[in-house]
Amino acid sequence: MTIASAFVPRKFALPPAEARLFQVDPDSRLLGHCHWQPGKSKAVPVVVIVHGLEGSSDSNYVLGIADKAFQRGFHAVRLNQRNCGGTEALSPTLYNSGMSGDYRAVFEELSNGDGFEQIFFAGYSMGGNLVTKMAGEFGSAVPRALRGVGVVCPAIDLGASADALNRTENYLYQWRFVSGLMSRYARKQKLFPDRYPENGLRSRSIRTVREFDDFITAPQFGYRDAQDYYDHVGAKRVAANVRLPLLMITAQDDPFVTYASFLAAKISDNPAIQFVATTHGGHCAFISKHSGPERFWAEQRLVGFFEARRADL
Repeated sequence: MTIASAFVPRKFALPPAEARLFQVDPDSRLLGHCHWQPGKSKAVPVVVIVHGLEGSSDSNYVLGIADKAFQRGFHAVRLNQRNCGGTEALSPTLYNSGMSGDYRAVFEELSNGDGFEQIFFAGYSMGGNLVTKMAGEFGSAVPRALRGVGVVCPAIDLGASADALNRTENYLYQWRFVSGLMSRYARKQKLFPDRYPENGLRSRSIRTVREFDDFITAPQFGYRDAQDYYDHVGAKRVAANVRLPLLMITAQDDPFVTYASFLAAKISDNPAIQFVATTHGGHCAFISKHSGPERFWAEQRLVGFFEARRADL
């Protein structure tokens, strides 16, 4: 189902987007594509959508959630993580799974800067880890404008996911991720050669996500090695602190975001988290036998969850 979802033809009815740059630290900006309801009312709820590893604001699931939310009266913001969607020049850093502060900055700009009164976040895979981590870091001090978070197959235990990717049957996924990460790193080298020297990279064979994180991600961000990085950035560390409404959907047959990682993190013990673990669904696929809006089942569940928590202000 994970692979099949990439080949299902899709059409979207979104109006043209307004491009916007969100300042997330003094040197870095994120590119968002914003679909505002007519009048851009501050009382109309906003859904901010964060993609997964090697995705972008143009990933089908991002467009799918934005389309469903917009049709149900929400503003929709399709956000690119650092360096994604062709934005390598907007930040001197790489991206990693611990940068939850970026999404807090986006939230604060939309709430404090723009004055939006109801803001929701949706995240898939790596993006799901990031916005879950943001929610856990708020703890009980949840801002009034942050109404809820919905995540699909969040990679809350990156070490477990890296190990699962090493299984033979996951070769295709591993190859795709590593190819994308290495291509992105090559583009960063050209843009920031002083910060990203080659250091024999061409002669070094990086074949796994863990090797990439060992050799590149961890030293760039001050971690001892990949495992140290994984231990610090996984949302499993803060999930117990979530106090805002959070819908977490995963599939027990996800090939590399393991169901065991959610059990180990005791996700279902937190009453603020509505945890749904279907038997089938693959990684962020969830293709339903039903047609129409229900075809992509998880997208429909997230938007329904947000709609149930919007307030008529």
